Amino acid sequence: MQHDSLHRFLIENTNVRGEWVHLDDTWQQLLACADYPAVVKKVLGEALAATMLLSATLKYNGTLSLQINGNAAISLLLIQATSAGTVRGLARYKAEPKSDSLQDCFGEGNLVITIEPNDGGERYQGVVGLQKASLADAIADYFEQSEQLKTRLWLAADDASSAGLLLQRLPNANSEDDDGWNRTEQLAETVTAEELLSIDAQTLLYRLFNEENVRLFDAEPLQFQCGCSQAKIEAMIQSLGQKEAEGIIAEQEEIAIDCEFCNRHYQLDSIDVKRIFTENTVEAGTTVH
Repeated sequence: MQHDSLHRFLIENTNVRGEWVHLDDTWQQLLACADYPAVVKKVLGEALAATMLLSATLKYNGTLSLQINGNAAISLLLIQATSAGTVRGLARYKAEPKSDSLQDCFGEGNLVITIEPNDGGERYQGVVGLQKASLADAIADYFEQSEQLKTRLWLAADDASSAGLLLQRLPNANSEDDDGWNRTEQLAETVTAEELLSIDAQTLLYRLFNEENVRLFDAEPLQFQCGCSQAKIEAMIQSLGQKEAEGIIAEQEEIAIDCEFCNRHYQLDSIDVKRIFTENTVEAGTTVH
C-alpha cells in the first residue's frame, strides 16, 4: 500500500481518466485535532478523500476549499487543500447524525467549491444544493452542473484511513469506443469500501479493469499541514487596529487565539501587542536607500 498518496490513471482508448487516493497519517493527524462521533468522522473522512480527488482534477495554483453548510446535526464541514499537496480540515456539529446521508447530516444546505489563487487572481466559486443522498453524488452533480463533465466518485473512511476513486469522461473526447464510459463506470461500480481502504492502486485497478489498457502514473505525495502561523496571527492583530487590540488586553490581559484546524494555541500579551504595532509603524516609515 502506498500511503498518503494520489495516483492518476488513464484508461486507454476509452476517453476515461481517473484518480485513486489513500490517506493514513494525513487522516490521523486531522483526527488528532478533535474528538468526532463515528458518523461525523466518516463523513469528514470521505470529504477529505473527495477534496484531494477534486484538487488533482481541477487546474489551479493556490488553495481549494470544499465546504458544506447545513442546519441539521453538522453545521459546517470544511476541507482546504493546496496545489502543493497539503490539506487540513474540520467539522462543527451539534449532535451525531442518525445516518451518513447528506440530509441527516446537514439538512438544508449547500456544497461550495472555492479556489483562491496564490497570485491574487480571480477567485472561483461553484455552489450546488444538497439534493443528493451522498457526498460522492453531490460532487458528481457539481461537475455535471459546473464543468459539464460526466464524473463518478467512490469514497470510504474508517478510523485508520480515508480513500477514494474518481472516474471522469475526458472533455470534448472523441473515441471509437462509444461504450467506454458506460463500461468502465459499471466496472468501477463493483468496488467496495473495504477494497478502497485496504488495496493499493495497482491491485485495485487490475481488479476493476483487467480487460482494459490502464496507464498508471507515478504517485503524488500528500500530507496534513495547517496554514496557521505566528506571523499570520500577528497580521490579524494588526488588522484589528491598535486601539481595539489594546482594549482586549486591558479587559482580558491577553489575546488568546486557538486554531480550529490544528488546535495550536496562540497567546499574546501587552508586550507582544506593543511590538506588533511598533514594528508596523517603523516599517511603514522606513525609507529604503
